Amino acid sequence: MSAWDLTALVNAAHAKSGRADRHLWLVRLMEWLRHAPRSVIGAAADEARTPLPVLRLRHLLNQLDKNETLRSEVQGMMRAFWRDIDAASLYADFGFGSRLSLASELLTRLQARVLPGTPETQDLAALFRLLFEPADAEWIEAIDAATLQRAAAVLVPGAEDWRRTLLNAITILVSAVHAAGYTPALRQRMDAQTLQDEPFRQLTVSAGALRSAVLEGHHAEALREAAYLRALLDTCRRAAASVTSHLEQFGVSVDIVFDLDQLQGRARRIEQLLECVLSPDPAPQWRRLLADLVREIAEVRGVRALLARHYSLLARQVAERSAESGEHYITRTSGEYRDMLRRAAGGGVVIAGTTFVKFAIAAIGLSAFWDGFWAGANYAASFVIVMLLHWTVATKQPAMTAPALAASLPSAGGTASDEQVEAFVDRVAQLIRSQAAGIAGNVALCAPLVLAAQWLATAVFGAPLVGVEDAEYVLHDLTLLGPTALFAAFTGVLLFASSLIAGWAENWFVLHRLDSAIAWNPRIVATLGGARARRWSNWSRANVSGLAANISLGMMLGLTPALLDFLGPPLEARHVTLSSGQLGAALGALGVPLLAEPVFWWCVAGIAVTGVLNVTVSFWLAFKVALRSRGVRVKDRSRIGAALRRRLLTQPLSFVWPPRG
Repeated sequence: MSAWDLTALVNAAHAKSGRADRHLWLVRLMEWLRHAPRSVIGAAADEARTPLPVLRLRHLLNQLDKNETLRSEVQGMMRAFWRDIDAASLYADFGFGSRLSLASELLTRLQARVLPGTPETQDLAALFRLLFEPADAEWIEAIDAATLQRAAAVLVPGAEDWRRTLLNAITILVSAVHAAGYTPALRQRMDAQTLQDEPFRQLTVSAGALRSAVLEGHHAEALREAAYLRALLDTCRRAAASVTSHLEQFGVSVDIVFDLDQLQGRARRIEQLLECVLSPDPAPQWRRLLADLVREIAEVRGVRALLARHYSLLARQVAERSAESGEHYITRTSGEYRDMLRRAAGGGVVIAGTTFVKFAIAAIGLSAFWDGFWAGANYAASFVIVMLLHWTVATKQPAMTAPALAASLPSAGGTASDEQVEAFVDRVAQLIRSQAAGIAGNVALCAPLVLAAQWLATAVFGAPLVGVEDAEYVLHDLTLLGPTALFAAFTGVLLFASSLIAGWAENWFVLHRLDSAIAWNPRIVATLGGARARRWSNWSRANVSGLAANISLGMMLGLTPALLDFLGPPLEARHVTLSSGQLGAALGALGVPLLAEPVFWWCVAGIAVTGVLNVTVSFWLAFKVALRSRGVRVKDRSRIGAALRRRLLTQPLSFVWPPRG
């Protein structure tokens, strides 16, 4: 709205305007405060320090002071506005979800981002989103006391019932906190000691006593009731906080985290309203409350912020459960290093068999989906066999070890000590040599075994198990001169995704207490017997994460390329161990002369790059999630980088072989 529109804006205010017209006038007023040019204000002495919207507000008030008729029209319109609007909804509902779950609240926010709002409403919370923008909080806090009083006289005329409005909002908020405290999901997870005095039940009684004292003008009694209400709210918050400890131990539910966040937020809002109600000069507290509500607009609109906040605890649980598993994949001593080589060699043996089954499935000539499905089932079964035999597949390590590595980082609360930096460098060296041992063990057994099987089949049956046509396709497919690097990076993403699925599955298993159900459910006990049911329970609890990781990884390696090919992007999976087995099959089919061909060595280079990208991409993604879930901000990057370079120069072999002792 341009400068000369101020007169038109003021003239458009009519005491007899309808609801929609009144609300549109307020929207236009806020637009003018934000966007009117500086020439409207003139050269004010304090303009360099005072935000322009505050100067424009003063200019508007000055114009109304000069014209009593216009001032009366504006005041009359605002009286009608406050008489017709549900103001308590702003203080009690704005910023809080009206739905019962995180998914419902997410849907509500998505609808609000897509669907336009209407000023034809009695709900001040809904109108508030049209009136203000998050950036308005800065200039609202800069309004001086004199300007605030002048604005209140015009925009909030005859506001004798403002305390009643705030008390109504407190009643609504207390009822919501009371109800949340008695929901089974929260009540059964709260510390019983914090509930001994029934703080949630007493909230309603205390809020009613406070309301009566304030409306009857008994200030001293109101102060006592407010102090008691604050003490009850503090106890309720402690009870709610105890739920988080339960979730960290017994599994996380994002809906429970959402309910906790709503409860804590409403308790804070009640205390803000109490300050306004009880203050002899409520203007500063109301201004601070209004600024906080304006900042809430960004939170109310934000979908990403909602997901980040409520999935952060789940991400932490997933990362920490992966960290516990990842400890088993990190080698520290020579004995552990040799054990890793042995377990990786065992994994290579199984993957050698997987390679031949893969070629057999491809030879059947199924449709793309079923070919991908059975290929995924082949991979999943092989990975599960490797897990059950306590062997390992190297590329599964990074996504599991990254959270364990993040656990050694300094927390965000202070500066890292030299010991912390050295511990981090130690973990990096341990991780790198673990990956090297894992890949070396896998490839060292997988490719030679496939090659030996090809030669044996040729000697016995006169033809290799994998023919020349398939071998030529492998050479064309695995070469570094093609899209192998892109496919290997994509496979790293799948490896990372499988670790997330593993953490989520274990969290879900623990949250729903399925281990206890398997051990003690009457039907299961009657079927299996008590001792066997408990053994199955312990086995399931110990292996649910591994089963979820291996099955999900196998099915994603097989099915994801088929589904993506149907949708458009022609992405394929490139797993270093499987690729080495395929190259061994090609060498067995085409014979020793293939070693003299450049295409063979381009495939060897492609497998090397595949191994590096499988490891680095999955590790980097898992490491980023672990950092965010732990709230770690590494301020000592230069120190850690220098320590890594120093270790490389002084002890390079520590990244390949564990030091003695």
